[in-house]
Amino acid sequence: MPVNDMIPKEARYWIFDLDGTLLTSVGVWNEVDRELVRRMSGREEDMKALQARRDRILAEQVNEKDPYLAYCRMLGETFHYDAPPEEIFRLRYSIAQEFLRERVKYKKGAPELLKWLCESGKTLIIATTTKRANVDIYGKQNRNIREAAELLPFFERIYTKEDVTRLKPDPEVYLRVQKDFGAAPEECVVFEDSLIGVRAAYAAHLPCYAVYDENSEEDKEKIRALTKGYYRDFLEVLDELK
Repeated sequence: MPVNDMIPKEARYWIFDLDGTLLTSVGVWNEVDRELVRRMSGREEDMKALQARRDRILAEQVNEKDPYLAYCRMLGETFHYDAPPEEIFRLRYSIAQEFLRERVKYKKGAPELLKWLCESGKTLIIATTTKRANVDIYGKQNRNIREAAELLPFFERIYTKEDVTRLKPDPEVYLRVQKDFGAAPEECVVFEDSLIGVRAAYAAHLPCYAVYDENSEEDKEKIRALTKGYYRDFLEVLDELK
């Protein structure tokens, strides 16, 4: 088992991905896409296969103005659904509303770590490629999250899909954070869960640590190779910091 590099406690800026890192939402998005495919084609698709297809398409379409619209277009083509991509996009988002409100939770140890970092005077930032509307659902409408700990007040700033022109694995969001805060790489710590996210942080030359998510199991060794450390959950991170 590779040994983790110690997380630099002196780092000022602590930057977190959201879906799959702080929240259990990657698996929920897989459920959304399975329901979407069911409505388009009547077929039952394997959720891991759906995630692999989504990650591949989004990586390939990173230069598109809206990679998720391109993803919906390719879903329509794949499953022979006779509708414009904009309609598929709206259907996907309508399915997502209930799922995001009712099924997403914090990852293990996430609220405890966020509280500890805030009490330690750190600057916390979210760098996600999800829509701001989704972040608002998590923070304002999701009872699971709100009962555990209010999400939004932890963070000095939240960067979403609307704040960048290129999504992860492009490093734009991380470069934007550094520019806006005047932060040197050695002042930062990044937490990610997926290969796409890890590659974005790596390309920005930021020290990145990964937190395990079952939906990235197949990429585990690739993730480990690009990160300073790989943790089971945030309780393990917190134990190290304390």
